[in-house]
Amino acid sequence: MHFIIALMGVYRAEIGLLILALMFVAFVRERYSPTVIAVVGACAFALLGLLNEKSLFSVFSNSAPLTVGAMFVLSGSLIRTGVINRVADLIMARAKIHPRLALAEVALGAAVLSAFLNNTPVVVLLIPIMFKLAQATGYPVKKLLIPMNTIAVLGGCLTLIGTSTNLIVAGIAADQGMASFGIFEITPYALAGAAAGIVALLCLSFLLPSDPPSISGETGGTVQDYLTELVVPHDSELIGREIGSLGLFGPSVVLLGLKRGSEIRRREILDEELRSGDRLIVRADGTAIMTLRESGGFDLGVAADSATSAREGKVIEAMVAPSHPSIGERLLDIPFLHALRVRIIGIHRSRHLPGPALAEARVRGADRLLIAGSDDAIRSLKDNPHLIGVDISRTRAFRRNKAWIAIVAMSAVVLLSALNIIGIGMAAFIAVGIILVTRCIDPEEAWAAIDGDVLILIFAMLAVGLALEQAGSVALMVGWITPLLKIVPVWSLVFVIYFFALILSELLSNNAVAALLTPITIALAQQLGVDPRPLIIALMIGASACFATPIGYQTNALVYAAGDYRFADFVRIGVPINIVVGLAVCGALVVLG
Repeated sequence: MHFIIALMGVYRAEIGLLILALMFVAFVRERYSPTVIAVVGACAFALLGLLNEKSLFSVFSNSAPLTVGAMFVLSGSLIRTGVINRVADLIMARAKIHPRLALAEVALGAAVLSAFLNNTPVVVLLIPIMFKLAQATGYPVKKLLIPMNTIAVLGGCLTLIGTSTNLIVAGIAADQGMASFGIFEITPYALAGAAAGIVALLCLSFLLPSDPPSISGETGGTVQDYLTELVVPHDSELIGREIGSLGLFGPSVVLLGLKRGSEIRRREILDEELRSGDRLIVRADGTAIMTLRESGGFDLGVAADSATSAREGKVIEAMVAPSHPSIGERLLDIPFLHALRVRIIGIHRSRHLPGPALAEARVRGADRLLIAGSDDAIRSLKDNPHLIGVDISRTRAFRRNKAWIAIVAMSAVVLLSALNIIGIGMAAFIAVGIILVTRCIDPEEAWAAIDGDVLILIFAMLAVGLALEQAGSVALMVGWITPLLKIVPVWSLVFVIYFFALILSELLSNNAVAALLTPITIALAQQLGVDPRPLIIALMIGASACFATPIGYQTNALVYAAGDYRFADFVRIGVPINIVVGLAVCGALVVLG
């Protein structure tokens, strides 16, 4: 036993490298998630005495993961208050007038939004927009999704807060004694990469496939539209107003017709003045329906008893079972509507909307219903054997009246940190406190917006990096690499670091690679007697700007699935873009850094 302990004491550095190699193999094999591998790796270092208890828990004092979490919440508040959705609606309105110009505006918007928000929700929001733009312009959607994703990823590299990877690297570098990075310090170099990447996209667009996706609908499978009706109450202030003046309609709420009495009109209705009892037949997504429900200007949907309000109680989602006795009957005649105080406020059917109006829609198996009702009514619906998956709707109304607070909070974080008035972490936490106390977002929604998997991965890899440093593994690796790098020009080091980080990130988690390579890069720079700052910037961008595989970056996987791409499609276009962007970034670092 004493011999083993002595042996471990002598070969601490080598044992650390062995654990790292095993972690690398596990990352590549993907039998477990990167977070599990990172946590197990940190535990292995702790069990073998290469990382003591105090050092293990010291990683939780690092500001980088906490700043990442705060930025997740701020991004969530912009979504919750409808800011991002409003931007999407404006894009679609522009696309109807100038569809081709809208493509350029979407590209610019994706880059700008991704520079200040987590780019995953940005890409999620833009996927259905790209499907609609493909229809409007005649371009194959597969020629639009990968470029949109590429620009969003490049946009995320433009600022320190654009990606969690940048914040992780900056946080570790600060712990290593480097001066804090400014929010726009990396922007000139990332701009060079973004410009080169966009030019490469334009020149290499012929490499993108043009066949239609075989698995996605017109929205890319990300949006559920419902048929609903807006009923004008007898005492409504809207009576006498022209329908076109309401300001309700756009991509999220599409006017389909006006039902007055038993007559349904589809054309030339925007100039009609509203009357008591009029029903506006609309197509809307779930969030828009919930927003209309809370606004109180209209009654929503249909009910057997007109006294039953859509604003009563809670809203549930339920699927009609194929065994339902009302299959083929009108929705208004479905039995529970007459037996319970409930109101059906929307119906969704895969691939097309039912009709001609909500009450007259014929029920089919697998139809999804949005139902508002009291707690007692909802309990009864949960016991209904002819309804499947009855549960409280997770869709929430936008809090548009709070949107200005969310915008000001995010803008203040950017401005205060850019002017070095306050650190990015402190600014983000103060902003989180403001949006919570002003109810831009509820606490449970704020915590749900945080990607806990990302945070645990960051903390675990910080522990692994610290263990490698304490065990002497970092010094050992630097000792091996330094003689090789001494014979190359100093300017070439940024190329070495950038493309090494890029290759690893195409295979492994970006954040794991960033956390692992940051202390090694700093130690290497110190050993060679060069400024580590350009090398760290190269690491930041190289670990994120990965386009050659669907697993190279998290948003790559989103468009891979939505566009029904093949793996080779990413390789064909991604490898040359990786090279072009990398050369541009490194060239800018050599010239300007």
